[in-house]
Parts: sequence; structure tokens; C-alpha cells
Amino acid sequence: MADISPLLESNRKWAANKLRADPGFFERLAHQQNPDYLWIGCADSRVPATEIVNLDPGEMFVHRNVANLVHPGDMNCLAVLQFAIEFLKVKHVIVTGHYGCGGVRAAMQSEQLGLIDHWLQPIRDIYQKNKTDLQAIVDEYKRLNALCEMNVREQVQNLAKTTIVQNAWRRGQELSLHGWVYGLSNGLVRDLGATVNSPDKLDEIFRTHPKDAAG
Repeated sequence: MADISPLLESNRKWAANKLRADPGFFERLAHQQNPDYLWIGCADSRVPATEIVNLDPGEMFVHRNVANLVHPGDMNCLAVLQFAIEFLKVKHVIVTGHYGCGGVRAAMQSEQLGLIDHWLQPIRDIYQKNKTDLQAIVDEYKRLNALCEMNVREQVQNLAKTTIVQNAWRRGQELSLHGWVYGLSNGLVRDLGATVNSPDKLDEIFRTHPKDAAG
């Protein structure tokens, strides 16, 4: 069995270094968190959210899952989203995928993997919807990365369709949704230009209203 005690030692060193650089750091952190950002990213161990954008603990609220999906039935993701928007008042929600994503790659294959197949079904739907364009990409890795980008854009749209986000916009709350992709090979984030900050670009069927405001 692998020994995990080195992690505890690393933690002590990290805490000590933080205190040397900023003696009041943990005291401030213990009293509040006031992030402007919610990061929805992949659970891949090579994509550490705050480290990538050089933020300290407390500066970004983070939710991660396999292939950075926003499932309409995922109560975990929706609870994080509601807490971030309604209580923390974040101004930006950033869906961040990454090139070479194993979850996206698995969704492109026909082999059964178990429970994860159900989780990845939305990515297979995205593939099917864009099948002609994707199959025109001869290079397999480039095709995978194209689907990674498509997946991020789709998840931004899924966020915009939630009542949590739409109610925030209806209240006049400052809130923008973004789609990024991270490059494992160079450490750089690419903005996909998928930003949404109002329901105006959504199809009418997805622009929901509270029951007493439905008219």
C-alpha cells in the first residue's frame, strides 16, 4: 500500500510557506470566501483549476467532474451553481475543458465502459449532431480536440438554460458564462468566444419564466 504521509508533510510545508509570505493569510481565509469566479472543469488530475490561473484559495469556487459536463439532472453541479450565484454572487462561470480529454475520447468509442457510459451520453449526442464535420477531420487527435471544444460550447449553453442562471439575469445580477479549453502540452488556456451574458440568444423554448410571471 502506498504511503500517503508525504502529502501531510507537503501540507505542513505549504502552510508554513504561506504564513511566511503572508502571516494573516489563513485568518482572512477562515472568515469568508468572496470569489468572483465559478470554475466548472474536468476532474483530470493534470488540470488544477486555481493553479492554472494563478489564484489563491478563496478566489475561485470550483466544481469538477469527468469531461466537465453540465447535466440538467446533476443535483451536485446544480447545487454548486446555485450556491455560487445566489449566495457567493460570482460574476463569471467558466466551463473549462482540456485538449486530449480522456472522457471525451471514451465517448467517441463504442466499447462499453460501465456506469461512465451513461454519464458521457451527452458527448455522444454532440458527436452525432456534428458527425459530418468531425468525420471530415482526418487526424484522430485533432478530431478529439474539436469535440472537446464542441463539448465546452454545449455545456455553456446548458448553463444558460438553467433557471438558476436565468433568474440571476432576470434579477439584474451581473453574470457571464464562458467557455475555455486548456492545453496540457503548453499550459495555456484558450477562450473559445462562447461567452453568454443574457438569455437573448437562447431559443424561445429555453427562456423560462417563474410561474407567476408567465403571463
